Amino acid sequence: MNSTKIEPKYISKSNPRVGLIALASDFMIEKDFINVIKDKDIDFFVNRIECYNPLTTENLIKMSEKVTEVANDILPDQEIDCVVYGCTSGTIAAGYDSIERKVKLAKPEAKVTTPSTAAIKALKKLNIKNLSIFTPYSKKLNDEVVEYFKKEGFNITSNSYFDIESDYDIGKVDQNYLYDVLSKIDLKNSDALFVSCTALPVLPIIDKLEKKLNKVVLSSNQALIWDTLERIGSNQSVEGFGSLFKSH
Repeated sequence: MNSTKIEPKYISKSNPRVGLIALASDFMIEKDFINVIKDKDIDFFVNRIECYNPLTTENLIKMSEKVTEVANDILPDQEIDCVVYGCTSGTIAAGYDSIERKVKLAKPEAKVTTPSTAAIKALKKLNIKNLSIFTPYSKKLNDEVVEYFKKEGFNITSNSYFDIESDYDIGKVDQNYLYDVLSKIDLKNSDALFVSCTALPVLPIIDKLEKKLNKVVLSSNQALIWDTLERIGSNQSVEGFGSLFKSH
């Protein structure tokens, strides 16, 4: 038998690479990302980070200690254009600077985005001043999220929450029930509603919510995906996922 060596031909240019750090317990974030970017020339990679229940500031900070290790295991020794840290309350607890520093120890070339910082960026782009906030978290964690947005200069006109302590339970919230709850929030003094948490099934109902409430509705995953696309230069308008994606 003769064996013939054939020279391989490699691609000259790769698609933008996005690396998502998702919580081990998050049912929604990958699904939401894929639904938005499925028709785009983007290479999407995911690794999961161990999380700890109940959801407390201390446990969220503990989780963040593994960010460098988890980021490093997304295409080891390869460059990533944008690393996405998929936890809203976790970023608020640990601080964006800490998350960015830990990511860049593994992927120094990568841009870094998080749900909380992406939400602030989106709200400012839409010129939102008066904000209503909904979270699924415990009262203590909910209050920390509200305080974060206050410190960023927003007038919080109303706040409601589920008081759930386990991230697994957040992922089990019924989507139709969530729509009913959110559609009844009084937004007469608000410019927009922000729904916190990457594990809540908000993105599939966000268009319907905006039409029902006649207000801008933002969610953690929506803002996060929007900012990711901005950072990799793939920011064309996307239909079906809220007015934020039509604001380019």
